[in-house]
Amino acid sequence: MTRLRSKVEGNGQRGSVLAVSALGMLALILAAGLAVDVSHLYVVKAELQNAADASALAGASALDSSAAGITKAADRAVEVMNNYEFNQTGVTITRDKVTFAANFGGPYVDEASARAAAANIRFVSVEVPPKAVGIVFAASAVGKNSVDLSALAVAGMSVPPNVFCEWIPLSVIDDDANPMQPGSTYTIRAGPGNKVSPGNYQILAPNGKGGSATREDLAHGVNECAEPGTAYTVETKPGVTAGPVRQGLNTRFDDYQAQLDPATAPPDVNVKEGITWAQYRNATPGSADWQSPSHPGVPMRRVVLIPMVKLSEFGNGRDTVTFYKFAAFFLQSKVQGGSGGDVQAEYIGERLMFGKNGYKPGGGPVNPQLAQPVLYR
Repeated sequence: MTRLRSKVEGNGQRGSVLAVSALGMLALILAAGLAVDVSHLYVVKAELQNAADASALAGASALDSSAAGITKAADRAVEVMNNYEFNQTGVTITRDKVTFAANFGGPYVDEASARAAAANIRFVSVEVPPKAVGIVFAASAVGKNSVDLSALAVAGMSVPPNVFCEWIPLSVIDDDANPMQPGSTYTIRAGPGNKVSPGNYQILAPNGKGGSATREDLAHGVNECAEPGTAYTVETKPGVTAGPVRQGLNTRFDDYQAQLDPATAPPDVNVKEGITWAQYRNATPGSADWQSPSHPGVPMRRVVLIPMVKLSEFGNGRDTVTFYKFAAFFLQSKVQGGSGGDVQAEYIGERLMFGKNGYKPGGGPVNPQLAQPVLYR
């Protein structure tokens, strides 16, 4: 009897261990499944938020205090959002999910209302309405087979800069009566017969009076930050200086002369000539508007920051001038050979992230067109 009871007790203990092990394994499987569901939801939420962030930034980049800028902001926000995917599904929004405000805290208004108050609009909000994301293991816990996820992003323009770095030593003469128009091409620096004053051809000399300094500064950008206004002045460089101008700027098109080094003055990633700023932005490797350089390239090298100077600032020969504004230009083609060396460039005239600019409280005037779109929420 004793032996039989021991055997029965042993079988009972083994059965209990098996039952506990089965329950423990089930709990582990459920916990692992819940972790999979939660991880999946986090990934999808991040994808959705990234799409909203990119959409809001694209919208903010179009704000220019005009009614047309509001329309363009909505266009860009919807276009960028609808190019994204989340959970292997396209993310789509309609224009009513893009709203605008003068202040970060709101109130946010629709596109039509924003157009009527375009001069004050500074922020774009993009809302992604709830999207159903399927769950498997956590379905019993929440009582349904999917969870709704949404996203919201707000972007606006940064404080416009009034300290500018990495500019090139040329000057733009802007006519107040006929201001430059975005998308138009201008002769930034003309050759003989088109001087702005006796001896001056719109070349500046921040780092030296010789042609070699001009060449280096045009190739690398001036390594000195400047402020518009009376506090900052720079000497002009008399003379045509066609060779150094051509040699310095053409490094941006992978054309190297006078022992300039592509390691310190790299070309742009796209050196295709004869294209516009819009074509440059939309070009991709292998497309008709793309030409890769033979040396390692750097994006945006063909976008140059040029100081603007009033015509009245120029005197005869070597003189000192004051900058009143900076503007961004796109170099459509190389500077051609010969004794002229005209520099032609397209006026960008829209907001973009550019250079190592900054803001100094109490400093010179700002240029709203060079503010940067930033994400606020």
